[in-house]
Amino acid sequence: MGLFGFGKKKSKKEAEPAGSVDEDKAAAEAANTAAKAESAETVLAEPSGEYVGRGDERGPWDVNDEDVPDYDDYLDLGAYYLPFLQGIELRIKASRATQQVLGSTITYGASSLEIEAFAAPKTMGLWDDVRADLLEANKNASEAEGVFGTELKLPVSVKGGKTVNTRIVGVDGPRWMLRGIFSGKAAVDPDSPETEALNKFFADIVVERGEEPLAPRDLIPMHPPVAPAERRAAKGAAEAEAQEGGKEHFKDIPDNKPKGPLSQDQTTEVKTTLSRGPMFSEVR
Repeated sequence: MGLFGFGKKKSKKEAEPAGSVDEDKAAAEAANTAAKAESAETVLAEPSGEYVGRGDERGPWDVNDEDVPDYDDYLDLGAYYLPFLQGIELRIKASRATQQVLGSTITYGASSLEIEAFAAPKTMGLWDDVRADLLEANKNASEAEGVFGTELKLPVSVKGGKTVNTRIVGVDGPRWMLRGIFSGKAAVDPDSPETEALNKFFADIVVERGEEPLAPRDLIPMHPPVAPAERRAAKGAAEAEAQEGGKEHFKDIPDNKPKGPLSQDQTTEVKTTLSRGPMFSEVR
């Protein structure tokens, strides 16, 4: 069962050839299918679908959407709030030079999802332009209809001469665009439980654009993960301060603001694994 309905018919058709063949053969067939799709889409040059209903019937959501889900138990990364999914691992990507958080990657089973939030113009979406640039820059990229509207299929060469098939999606919101890069089963098998779970995870994200002036395509500022318990404690402390009108009673409250580098052995990424029970409860 698909997450949203539209785009599912085509996905089932693409999944049928997998059958009982081995993994290497299935990957080769997926790459061949993507190459054929590229040829067809180059001729048509039109989007295969639009993502309709964001902020009303489905997400990703904006913090100011009328029907935004309750994200009190989400993990706060500044630019967006991540929902709970049992069994995931979270990696935080940061600049080696500045330690600035740039994005996050969710690993679930044999699949992963890289998430980035960008500033966008007030009057128009950004995904169409970004998708066109990716198609122009990558000859192996192709458009496909998916649960998030027009998506991109992009085989990526990695170390060891291997090729990883990725599925890139983009969703436009009010002055922001959320991009997700799916890999593993979530990129090639639309009927996999991992695909379904990560599609839903991406759709449940809540974005907070903020009021800071940003140029289109700038990354929305992020910060290290703040767990729900930490956020509630900070909120309670702020409310208490407002009620009592003084700061003397806060002298014994520890400062939980992260200081210094996120990792002593950081190179290009900071890796943070969340080990959780019923909610995000620990960052180490």
